[in-house]
Amino acid sequence: MKLVRYGPPGKEKPGLIDSEGKLRDLSRKVKDIDGTSLAPGELAKLRKLDTNKLPLVKGRRRLGPCVATPPKFLAIGLNYIDHAKESGNPIPEYPVVFYKAETCIVGANDKTMLPPDSTHTDWEVELGVVIGRKARHVSVEDGLKYVAGYCVINDVSERDYQLKKGGSQWSKGKGCDTFGPIGPWLVTTDEIKDPQNLDMWLDVNGTRRQTGNTRTMIFGVAALVSDLSKCMTLLPGDVITTGTPPGVGLGMKPEPQFLKPGDVVTLGIKGLGEQRQEVIAFRK
Repeated sequence: MKLVRYGPPGKEKPGLIDSEGKLRDLSRKVKDIDGTSLAPGELAKLRKLDTNKLPLVKGRRRLGPCVATPPKFLAIGLNYIDHAKESGNPIPEYPVVFYKAETCIVGANDKTMLPPDSTHTDWEVELGVVIGRKARHVSVEDGLKYVAGYCVINDVSERDYQLKKGGSQWSKGKGCDTFGPIGPWLVTTDEIKDPQNLDMWLDVNGTRRQTGNTRTMIFGVAALVSDLSKCMTLLPGDVITTGTPPGVGLGMKPEPQFLKPGDVVTLGIKGLGEQRQEVIAFRK
């Protein structure tokens, strides 16, 4: 299934994309696409629905974040060898974990707003993992059993905030408003047989910047779920963004390049859909 949340910001309704690519309303079946509706039993009920009997949503609708109010928005840094090298960092022995603020979450095609005095805002196409079951001290072998589905995430990052003003903590440059586009939809695990073989890409103003595949992740999805569950309890609805392949602005040669107002970023992952963000200047 491809689960979505559609409508104006803060007033999204639950829906799904049917086999013909049409938007269907789910609001009579679930209150929202959240931790409650992503539990295995609830997903099983949704899979049994006759989608042709669900109300068809007409017209073009904004797609909001595909998960409502995640209890945690966790992120993994330097999880692709080539990206670690282009960033000038050693290959991590253990997953590098930081938090993105829940207030940074927006829809897949919402605008990216540069924070005040930003000069180093960067792009990062990433595979998003959404937890469906409470996970506590789980093994790598069982890690995927706790995943409800996958999505596209752009881990937008202000490098100056992250590396110079962050006091060695990355979250300051990762959690700015609009820095967490999630979606366009959440694709349940039954449609993604192998999360470690997904092509991914990102363009800036129509020029390809990132090309990669999740098979080159240092720590795969199962390993990340296991590792995180051993230092914190993962809850249904938690979102994990799993790192980016090479090609970020920070690593460009001979000079780094960063986003400015008017730029357009497009990105996608095979089977998970595409995003598009226009970059705008800061607004209060």
